[in-house]
Amino acid sequence: MSEAQLAPATITEPIAGVLTKAAVKAPKSRPKMKDTWWRHVVGIIAIVVSLFPVVYIVSSSFSANNSLQSAQVIPSHLTLSHFGGLLHNNIAGNTGAKIDTPYTHWFLNSVLISLLTAVFTTILGALAAYAFSRFRFKGRRAGMMSLLLIQMFPQFVAVAAIYLIVLNLGGVFPQVGLDKLAAVVLIYLGGAMGVQAWLMKGFFDTIPTELDESARVDGATAAQIFWGVVLPLAAPVLAVVALISFVFTLNEFVIASTILQTTGHKTLPVGMQGLINGQYDKVWGPFAAGALLAAVPVAILFMFLQRWIVSGLTAGSVKG
Repeated sequence: MSEAQLAPATITEPIAGVLTKAAVKAPKSRPKMKDTWWRHVVGIIAIVVSLFPVVYIVSSSFSANNSLQSAQVIPSHLTLSHFGGLLHNNIAGNTGAKIDTPYTHWFLNSVLISLLTAVFTTILGALAAYAFSRFRFKGRRAGMMSLLLIQMFPQFVAVAAIYLIVLNLGGVFPQVGLDKLAAVVLIYLGGAMGVQAWLMKGFFDTIPTELDESARVDGATAAQIFWGVVLPLAAPVLAVVALISFVFTLNEFVIASTILQTTGHKTLPVGMQGLINGQYDKVWGPFAAGALLAAVPVAILFMFLQRWIVSGLTAGSVKG
């Protein structure tokens, strides 16, 4: 056999061996338990601390005892009477007197106010964030700083002023006066362009302006670019803002307790506060059951928006 016939085999055999060794990578060794045990301990402690209030509320809502002093993690006597009493407005205090608790009205009022506030807050915040992100105008920086500084003042500072405004406004427009749900929604919308606008403005800045320019070349107006190009791409941050607004509104107490006065128009926090404000007539069982039911809308909304929230976090993690 000639040397020319032996040469290809002599050259290709080492290369094939190198490729085979390179293709076969040694599996990464998993960290040993003795090196990561403290992480498991910290994780378990964090889970226990986070779930303890939830477990206690669930236990109290199913316990036959109305007192928290003798409450147990696992109740000895299970009952559904607290839920039935709330839904049928049949709650009796420790003294035997009936407590007027139209829980279904409070629940519907809170969900309605929270949904309307979340939707309109997201829309108004998105409009403001788009203007601050895409347009350059005089007073732009001062306006953004003003929105941020206003949010630094606590709510109870403006309670008296808000009450007087609603009182006088109700004389002209009764639909937005005292004890009206629309008045509460309008007050909540007054703080819509705060942190939410800053959050959405930062997300809008990550959307390439070349998309706006391409749509503008095709003849699209600023409104068409906002609704048809930018807003669909900003769905993750819109979902986050809507969820935050919904949860905040559902838990808000100061403004709602000031504006809403009659029992049937109260929200969940204001109405349920009456179950535990008596000095010797606190019914913690129905209160815990009501708190457990109040968490259902938040869980449903989070499950509905989870896809957009997760996709937004994933997209942000690989955006370069």
